[in-house]
Amino acid sequence: MAVVADPASWPLGAPFAVCAALALLYALGGRSHRPSRRRAASFYGGIATVVLALDTPVDAYADRLFAVHMLQHVLLLTVAPPLLVSGRPWPRLWQPLPLRVRRAGARAIAAAAPLATPPVALALLTATVGAWHVPALYDATLRSDAVHQLEHLSFVATAILFWAVMLGAPPLRARIDGARRCLYFVLAMVPGWILAIVLAFARTPLYAYAGLRHRPGGISGLADQQLAAGVMWVPGSVAYVVAACWSLYSWLEPRGGTRTWSPPAAT
Repeated sequence: MAVVADPASWPLGAPFAVCAALALLYALGGRSHRPSRRRAASFYGGIATVVLALDTPVDAYADRLFAVHMLQHVLLLTVAPPLLVSGRPWPRLWQPLPLRVRRAGARAIAAAAPLATPPVALALLTATVGAWHVPALYDATLRSDAVHQLEHLSFVATAILFWAVMLGAPPLRARIDGARRCLYFVLAMVPGWILAIVLAFARTPLYAYAGLRHRPGGISGLADQQLAAGVMWVPGSVAYVVAACWSLYSWLEPRGGTRTWSPPAAT
């Protein structure tokens, strides 16, 4: 447990600063845009998840255990983004900013509108997950902190785009029925399943973790890789399965299946 006790294991760096700034903007924006307590809790839960993944001993252990590194990815791809999006943060985050900044943001969103479609959002997410798990790129994240942060940023950005489109969060609204939305959530799981199968059945370690002489718990490099496969396969699928089931349920219920899906709002 020495890693946890070491102050260096709590690397409060740029991710923490960004999360603190977003939380502050959200709080300040609440003066004119008051969401339900559930939405506020969802947004702050998403912020806390990002901090947990990147600014706690989880990040320190990620350099020594492949399975923990994979857990980081699961948190950044399937836990934090849907929580952040369900908080409907955009009006609150923009409200405290100067008018010219808000106008620039509106122009950027308008320019990115072609990306706000289910096929494009899914393709970007799939390509990002697949590319960063190519051994050469994945090993580069272990050698360079800048590359590692770029990996995390791309995960969060593409995952937020995907979940915002799928959940119909303003300003991105995908007008698709629940059956197709369910299909997109299922397809989003496929890259993780393929990666998990490759890792689980590989006979040798595929990443630079194999070169580590010591690992917490004394597990072998191959066992660490197989554990990482389990993390990607099971915890990495939970959010997609829940969202797919809810989408299918909303499509089957008598009140109609073409409306934009969103999590139940607090009254």
